[in-house]
Amino acid sequence: MNMNDIQKINFELRDGDNFIPLISLLKAVGIAESGSMAQDVVTAGLIRRNREIELRKRAKIISGDIIEFENYVIHIK
Repeated sequence: MNMNDIQKINFELRDGDNFIPLISLLKAVGIAESGSMAQDVVTAGLIRRNREIELRKRAKIISGDIIEFENYVIHIK
């Protein structure tokens, strides 16, 4: 894969929110079209959170986390 193929996404938590559940994040940025699709990619072990495989569908994603899936890199602000 060419480095130019990487799609970097900056996701900003809403004011007052300390986290976003992982499956909600995947839907919010358009990686998953539905909740069931988001759950499927998480349970298949295809999501990395801070370079570690994340298997918890409702993992609390917080500011500073980096989520990776295929050619997407999401920076949480």
